[in-house]
Amino acid sequence: MSYYISPRFLDKLSVHITKNYLTLPNVKVPLILGVHGRKGEGKTFQCELVYERMGVQVVSMSAGELESPDAGDPARLIRMRYREAADLVKVRGKMAVLMINDIDAGAGRVDQFTQYTVNTQLVNGTLMNIADNPTNVQLPGSYEIEPIQRIPIIVTGNDFGTLYAPLTRDGRMEKFFWEPDRNDRIGIVSGIFEADRVNRGDVEKLVDTFPTQAIDFFGAIRSRLYDEQVRNLIQKVGLDRISLRVVNSAEAPPEFNRPDFSLPHLIEVGRSLVGEQQRMSEMRLVEEYNATIGNRRLGEINMMPAPPTAPPVHTPTTSYNGQSSSTRLSPEMVSEVNSILGNGQRLGIEYVDDRRFRTNSWNCYGMFDRNGADAIAALESCLAEHSKDYVRLVGIANDPGGNCGADRHRVTETIIQRPGSRM
Repeated sequence: MSYYISPRFLDKLSVHITKNYLTLPNVKVPLILGVHGRKGEGKTFQCELVYERMGVQVVSMSAGELESPDAGDPARLIRMRYREAADLVKVRGKMAVLMINDIDAGAGRVDQFTQYTVNTQLVNGTLMNIADNPTNVQLPGSYEIEPIQRIPIIVTGNDFGTLYAPLTRDGRMEKFFWEPDRNDRIGIVSGIFEADRVNRGDVEKLVDTFPTQAIDFFGAIRSRLYDEQVRNLIQKVGLDRISLRVVNSAEAPPEFNRPDFSLPHLIEVGRSLVGEQQRMSEMRLVEEYNATIGNRRLGEINMMPAPPTAPPVHTPTTSYNGQSSSTRLSPEMVSEVNSILGNGQRLGIEYVDDRRFRTNSWNCYGMFDRNGADAIAALESCLAEHSKDYVRLVGIANDPGGNCGADRHRVTETIIQRPGSRM
């Protein structure tokens, strides 16, 4: 089976890897290439295809190896893997790379509640030191005078904005934002369904039907089609005997007929997956679990003395439950708060910067139920702290029993502030 490699991806990785093995006159070459983009777009798989095409030896690390109960272990492991890649070049006579997958999951600070450990500091410091001295990477307790082979480092992740900023500066890390265009998506998806003999025209229509979905969505469609075959096998063998049939069985492995890969069936399965995505997005149970922490944080902020403010521009209005609202909010904002709470819904305040707005990755600032005064105070704080970000109000319906359970869903989402302007 031949898989599609994006020409842009192939060009970026091949140039970065090759130039790290060359001596360019008076040119400082960044050692690290950071491949970032939204989840599920095949960053790691495209890297593996490029390595295979170029015949590059790969030494891999995962985000889970960047933390340890013992301080210093992850940093030591990075040095060991780097030197291992250098030894591969010497022994096998081929180019090698050190690849760290999902680095932002192990070394990034996702929000204010992410714990920043000694190991995180050491990992950042070690990677910066290797980037600055790529031929002098020593192990603890030893020192070698002879320089080692320079090894390019490839890291992948979703949001490099969570990483330590000095690590991502241009002299150390070259950035490559991977966002496949339509031709890339059609080429990659054609490779996914190549063994199933799905013609290119159907692939194009399938991709155009789900233009906002990531690449792994189409792989999930293919996997879901075989669920029907597996279900038939279970029914044929029986639940009580399926384990004996598929594990250590003397019989030949089960054979499966070709599923229905017609375009209407592919679209039907895809829409069922989209429905599952929407239900997961509507639940947002993590907001309920973090509400206590978030409200405590808001309370601590509200206890601080308020800075001097300019004379009010808008006339005072009345918020839900008869509490006087601040004149720092426009009447439209106060009206939206009152409307949500007055309809018996929970009020959510969310914010996002301009870059994450394009991927719809909103952050929860706080959740409120019936208390209009606290909600308005929190909204004022959010607008003050995130004056350059998008801010929106979310109305969330409660279940008939009044508890936040499985029946809760979003009713309204209203953006009240955009960068550079307000509603």
